[in-house]
Amino acid sequence: MDEHTRGAAPVIDDELDLLAGLVPLAGREIVEIGCGAAAIARELLRRHPDSRLTGLEVDRRQHAKNLAAPQDRLTFVEAGAQSIPFSDRSFDLAMMLKSLHHVPVALMDQALDETARVLRPGGHLYVSEPVYAGPFNDVIRLFNDEGVVRAAAQAALDRALTGPVWEQVADHRFETTVTFADFDDFERRMMRPTFADHRIDEARLAEVRRALAPHLGPDGARFTRPMHVRLLRRR
Repeated sequence: MDEHTRGAAPVIDDELDLLAGLVPLAGREIVEIGCGAAAIARELLRRHPDSRLTGLEVDRRQHAKNLAAPQDRLTFVEAGAQSIPFSDRSFDLAMMLKSLHHVPVALMDQALDETARVLRPGGHLYVSEPVYAGPFNDVIRLFNDEGVVRAAAQAALDRALTGPVWEQVADHRFETTVTFADFDDFERRMMRPTFADHRIDEARLAEVRRALAPHLGPDGARFTRPMHVRLLRRR
């Protein structure tokens, strides 16, 4: 569904289904840039046993966890998007799943140049970014306001498209469900990640607790998070 013709954004809880509808995944060499725990990468390889995937991660604690949970055809490398340690034309597909906005703003253009370098001609870059809007974002921004960096990520993609290397072949909006069992679950997952220190003091903790309270019920909290996918092809 193109963003210019859509009505209500669809709810998609398995983003791999969206990805598979846009690009071939069988028999591919894939790199995920900023892979985190690599949940989608692991499932992709389970569904496509003839593909191989390399996950890049800069968070050393998460990288160590990844190495401790090996999987066939899945390789983990400690590296950032701005300096991908692979030769030119190594991959058919690059994925950035909620990771482009974590690249330092001054290095975003370099990261997209590096991604183009390691992709084969005709290869794709799938960028999935959270939208800075909605009730979930309203709670998150109390301790981690990403308005500037998310806008910078979209601007970097726009700049990349003005050059001769990239063309955009798809633009999708969707929503995904995010659930939390209780406030403690929210605090652990969102406020105290391994890759960032949000400097949570008691006053901020209390403020976020008050903001989350209206969304909590007997079954916890459930949000729909708006997402924006842009699919680029290397010319």
